[in-house]
Amino acid sequence: MNSSELKKVIESVGRDRGIKKEIIISALEQAILAAAQKKYGANAVLEAHFNEETNDIDLFLFKKVVDSDDAMLEESEEIKIEDAHKLDPDAQIDDEIGVKVEAPTFGRVDAQMAKQVIFQKVRDAERDIIYGEYKERKGEIISGIARRIERGNLVIDLGKTDAFLPRSEIIPGEQFRPGDRVQAYLVDVVLSTRGPQLYLSRTSPQYLIKLFENEVPEIGEGIVKVITAAREPSHRSKIAVTSSDRDVDPVGACVGMKGSRVQNVINELRGEKIDIVPWSESEVVFVQNALSPAEILSINIDENTKSMEVIVDDSQLSLAIGKKGQNVRLAAQLTGWRLDIVSKTKQQERVQESVFNIQHIEGVSETLAHAIFQAGFANVKQVSEASIEELQKVPGYENEDTAKKLKENSLAVIEKAGDLLSGTKDEKSEKAKEFTAKPGAGAEPSTAKESAEKRLKEMLEENKSK
Repeated sequence: MNSSELKKVIESVGRDRGIKKEIIISALEQAILAAAQKKYGANAVLEAHFNEETNDIDLFLFKKVVDSDDAMLEESEEIKIEDAHKLDPDAQIDDEIGVKVEAPTFGRVDAQMAKQVIFQKVRDAERDIIYGEYKERKGEIISGIARRIERGNLVIDLGKTDAFLPRSEIIPGEQFRPGDRVQAYLVDVVLSTRGPQLYLSRTSPQYLIKLFENEVPEIGEGIVKVITAAREPSHRSKIAVTSSDRDVDPVGACVGMKGSRVQNVINELRGEKIDIVPWSESEVVFVQNALSPAEILSINIDENTKSMEVIVDDSQLSLAIGKKGQNVRLAAQLTGWRLDIVSKTKQQERVQESVFNIQHIEGVSETLAHAIFQAGFANVKQVSEASIEELQKVPGYENEDTAKKLKENSLAVIEKAGDLLSGTKDEKSEKAKEFTAKPGAGAEPSTAKESAEKRLKEMLEENKSK
């Protein structure tokens, strides 16, 4: 291969494959070395370098400088000191010096091997280019043409390479045929022995966010920001947005004129319903927004378990929970809080039950029982397990002595009544549950205080008889 032919190869491969000139030259150098190694032997130390001036590859054989006569000289590995001085006047015995030799003439086998070396080098370079390009595009929406099913994955032709859309990442009900254009979210790019592996998703919440970013100019401008999203693909999703400009309504911006923007997203997701809710720094307000369109009466927060008990009117219960629990489930995903929906009637029953339970403690009136319940104690057992400092936070028990007395009295009740007043469903006796399930029924006392006194008397009598 002469210099002009070599230059054409470098230029054509670089142009057709988009490979850098340096990579092609390196491939050609390795091909020359592979052929030269066969000619000069496995022990020969060879180097090949591309000559920018001649557009050719120079081949050098490194030899050891020796002081020896011709009969003892190993020509492929050694060079006489006087010949070395012709190449390098400063050469000394035992130095290694590179001697330019002719590149081998490529036979059919050598040419085939050189071709394979070049192609492998080019393929490796292409893989690195593709990996680098798509690694930078991770987290973006890309599109391609559906080609075939491979190991359960839908193979998407992106032009330069293929991507995989797993069955689990396809929206339920979607069917793709070869030749269909497919748009998806690039989840990950992995470099394997088979080259870069691209994995896509159409079910990820991030895909929903990216679709809105593409549809809403205000998001691209940084005015509107998508905080988080939750999805049940093909059914319903929720997305939380906020605005840095008071004059820009984030929800309105995402909905668009006559709903045009959100409708484009819905169409891409095959009719998936989308709730756009305003994000709030207040977690309570954010939860209220997330449970929309249900109206919330009140919310009780438990920071330790990161849960909220949401009280709604009976008429709003089914709306808050949603079909098969979908609304509250998505709201929980969106906010990151565990949400328990309780109807107003159920909550009132629970309050009444707790107040009734706490009134078993000696000296606790109905008013004080309400105060203890409001402080976070749902039953006698919880009061008995509380510290004096915690009980002092209850209105009416701020004094240390009164708090200690409350704890002592609660412990006395637990000692006599056992687990009957634990307040948990599993620990109550069947008789206690029947009583709790029928407050104020039949000949039962008319006031909560009287009920408490009667119930405590019954339990004490039961324990004495045992």
